[in-house]
Amino acid sequence: MNNQAGRHLTDQQRLDWLRLIRSEHVGPRTFRTLLNHFGGATAALAALPDLARRGGARGATKVCTRIDAERELAAAERLGVTYLALGEPDYPARLQAIDDPPPLIAVRGNRAALALPAVGIVGSRNASAAGAKFAQMLAHDLADAGFAVVSGLARGIDAVAHRAALTTGTIAVLAGGHDRIYPPEHAELAHALLASGCAISEMPLGWEPRAHDFPRRNRLISGLALGVVVVEAAKRSGSLITARFALEQGREVFAVPGSPLDPRAEGTNSLLKQGATPVTEAADVISVLEPILGRPAAPASQPPEPSGLADRADSKEAAARVMALLGPTPVTIDDLIQLSGVGAAVVRTVLLELEIAGRLQRERGGRVALTG
Repeated sequence: MNNQAGRHLTDQQRLDWLRLIRSEHVGPRTFRTLLNHFGGATAALAALPDLARRGGARGATKVCTRIDAERELAAAERLGVTYLALGEPDYPARLQAIDDPPPLIAVRGNRAALALPAVGIVGSRNASAAGAKFAQMLAHDLADAGFAVVSGLARGIDAVAHRAALTTGTIAVLAGGHDRIYPPEHAELAHALLASGCAISEMPLGWEPRAHDFPRRNRLISGLALGVVVVEAAKRSGSLITARFALEQGREVFAVPGSPLDPRAEGTNSLLKQGATPVTEAADVISVLEPILGRPAAPASQPPEPSGLADRADSKEAAARVMALLGPTPVTIDDLIQLSGVGAAVVRTVLLELEIAGRLQRERGGRVALTG
């Protein structure tokens, strides 16, 4: 995919990219592996059924059809949604640097907001009056200092942060499709922020967000930002997931101190104990982020992707050795390579075939496990 850097996809390439990422069992990492091996989405699409068969798929793999992709593009155009591809000039540089950036992001509104330095502000949906007031002040002051405010359009702290930065540029990251705003009562807010800011999603139009879609969205909030401020967060909170993603992506993590008696401050106080930067005013955030502004976005730390995968003609025995090491307990790919002794190319080939067949689960930290 590196050969796309700084270039615009053709209409046909964009259509094929959309078809590939919308096909069954193809996520951002698998998409990247497929393009690296087959050299383009067209060839990768043609190879999906055979890859699934080799991986032991129980039925036919659902490959997104040209008609379905064209239908989504047409519906997006009617909504004023455009698709930015990884490597294109307008694709946010910091998002491109994370471990699993979306191959395509659907953007609605003022795309210029994506070029601003950004700060994520997240927190409790059941925000206290004090927490909401502080989030409002913080977002307003950061916006005045030239930062875009990124959040998830959720109730509570997210909505307050978006509203405080409406006139300067705020970015809403959606867990569902652009036509499925969640929560529904924030549809008006989503529309209001489009004049100076934008809304983005990696999900298809018509997609109703489900529980596991929100952590997926959270990685994009932190991925777009130089740092993430957690205003209020209970002990088990989606905001803490965003903070964890921020740490993994090399972003700064900030937390607002709260009363030990308020359960909504338990998560933020825990972050402070773990080394998060305390925030009592916008200057605390700006002083940390200003030295970072001049630095280019660095790619996330990860093993380089192979330029190709192994042929399967004479590797059945090697593949069997890899399969024997897999089970429901997650293991790292590096361990599979070392323990199987068959080489990285064969291991990655087997994993790709299993994933396309729907039999492999990729876990955080580069670990994989069989699903059945």
